[in-house]
Amino acid sequence: MAGHESFEPADRKRQVADPSAQPLAAEETRQPCDPAFRHGVVVGFDGSTSSERALAYAIGMARRSGSGLIIVHVANRLPTTVWAGCEPPVFVDVPDHRTEVLGLELACAEYLGDVPWVLVERGGDICHELEEVGTEYEADAIVVGSSQGVVGRLFGSVAGRLARRARRPVVVIP
Repeated sequence: MAGHESFEPADRKRQVADPSAQPLAAEETRQPCDPAFRHGVVVGFDGSTSSERALAYAIGMARRSGSGLIIVHVANRLPTTVWAGCEPPVFVDVPDHRTEVLGLELACAEYLGDVPWVLVERGGDICHELEEVGTEYEADAIVVGSSQGVVGRLFGSVAGRLARRARRPVVVIP
């Protein structure tokens, strides 16, 4: 058996879904974002040189527009195969802890002192998660750095895929 189980106390009542109720829309189930960051600037940040340039540009955009900065780190989820006897293998996401390190670095950065900012961690597809955060915060723009590697050239860069599918302006910083 992979993973762990958490047990609820016996006296806790479990809420049973009402079969006659209408399913909730995706917007109703999300936690509301901080209104101070609504219509802010979303920037993808992973600590690379291109993402640092994108962050610098996004800081300037947020400062000029008087809005907040939503810094998004899409954590690497490493697929790990777990074999449990005769059952087919199960893929388990193993989170990286880079977001905590990036958060500490950003908290100590002087260049973020005059712009309100928040660090949001997500896991999954980078393009999808950046667009989701942009939708949640009703962002005015998404800023990303360009890919410098061979993988981006072979499989398509994050910036290119995001620019094709986003429903808001995407700024790609070289």
